[in-house]
Amino acid sequence: MLTQLPWLGPLIVFGLVVFVHELGHFIAAKTFRVYAPRFSIGFGPALFRKRWGETEYVLASLPLGGYVRMASREDETAAALEGGNESESLSPDDPRYDPAALMPFGPHPVPADRTFESKPLWQRLIIMVAGVTMNVILALVIMTGLAKASGRSTLQTRVVGRFDPPAWALRAPVSIAAGDTILAVGSKEVANWNEIEMALFSAPDSVLTIRTQRGSSALAAGPAKSERRAQLVSGIIPWYPPVVGSVIPNRPAARAGIQKGDTLVRIDTLPIRTYGDMMGIVSASPGRPLEIELRRAGATRTVKVVPDSERLSPRDSAPRFAGRIGVSNPDVAVHEPMALGEAARAGWGMTWGSVGMIVDFLGNLLTGQASVRDMGGPIAITQASVAAAKNGMSEFLRLLAFISINLAVMNLLPIPILDGGQIVMNVAESVKGRPFSLRTRENFARVGLLAIALLFVVVMFNDLRRIAGTAMDYLSRVF
Repeated sequence: MLTQLPWLGPLIVFGLVVFVHELGHFIAAKTFRVYAPRFSIGFGPALFRKRWGETEYVLASLPLGGYVRMASREDETAAALEGGNESESLSPDDPRYDPAALMPFGPHPVPADRTFESKPLWQRLIIMVAGVTMNVILALVIMTGLAKASGRSTLQTRVVGRFDPPAWALRAPVSIAAGDTILAVGSKEVANWNEIEMALFSAPDSVLTIRTQRGSSALAAGPAKSERRAQLVSGIIPWYPPVVGSVIPNRPAARAGIQKGDTLVRIDTLPIRTYGDMMGIVSASPGRPLEIELRRAGATRTVKVVPDSERLSPRDSAPRFAGRIGVSNPDVAVHEPMALGEAARAGWGMTWGSVGMIVDFLGNLLTGQASVRDMGGPIAITQASVAAAKNGMSEFLRLLAFISINLAVMNLLPIPILDGGQIVMNVAESVKGRPFSLRTRENFARVGLLAIALLFVVVMFNDLRRIAGTAMDYLSRVF
């Protein structure tokens, strides 16, 4: 369904990761009997509201997050920040006026033992980390499910089908080419492609030596298990036969009539001997019509395809685009069933691998090895969600898990109004022995709001800059 309606992708991604995060806070608050008068997805005026018991559930108009409002000594400040209650702005004569919404306990105040501050520090910390914990659990469940569904896959080849690493990796003479057999990565000898990818991704050396039957080549690799290292891994592709493994609906290949099982013979005048040959030609031809000759059931036919233009990593110093037609390589791996325990271990590894990539990026941001220009915002997430939805459920679920982990890590940053900032504030008050003054807490909140506002401006600027770059590149190719 998602491939047919890819616009649902961003709604699911934003809605689910925020809902799960706030649900964690809400369940923890209820467990420790903290009064929670509102559970909201979004901020500002309500589009939908419904009261069950003592809690009002709200779907608000600004889909930039969510919150669980808890009884607190700063309740009025929090209400103003979150959008307030509709009845607070109405006169008693208005039919929408609901005194129960203003005073859920009737004429009685919230019991003192049900405020957030009345709870011991360990309970408050659990409430504050419950949101990110739920995001990690969501990612773990998704990764475990994907591992269980795909099973244990081993690609029994060491032959390179396409060698196209990022430009930043090519800092020394490199002699690797399609058809070469990789024998070792660094000091580790490898027996199959799974071992090659693992060695490439996790080897501690910042410069990797890859040994083939024709000699050794050195590649700049970046930090182990980092996003840069993942880019390097994705640029070294194993050999696959020139056969279409699957076709994504509503993409250029499907519209041209290409089917699963078709053998690729040539593109324009260039012969296709491996699947990597096709990838190289298509990638270099975004928006340019291609004539593809196919062989199907003994008969030969020719189709015309115009590859979509997909921007490569925003971390490139200059805009670069690649052609995509919506096909995948044939599945030639050896598959074995995976027990639930093994799938959970694999899911755990993938989840914490994502955490490591995000933490590495933040560290590189602090040391100047990465730039704020590399960051993306709501538009970038929307674009990625649509693209992942078009590419199938497994790709979409991987993105959903990664966004959930991203939200968890970012929320733990020690910025006021984020979970990490609140944790620091509550621990500091506990060490101090008394709460900070209301003025101090308001000043901290203002600093946090300013920091989040600046971050939002930066990522939105980056998103719009990338869109402008894509548009200008398209216009330059057309005209």
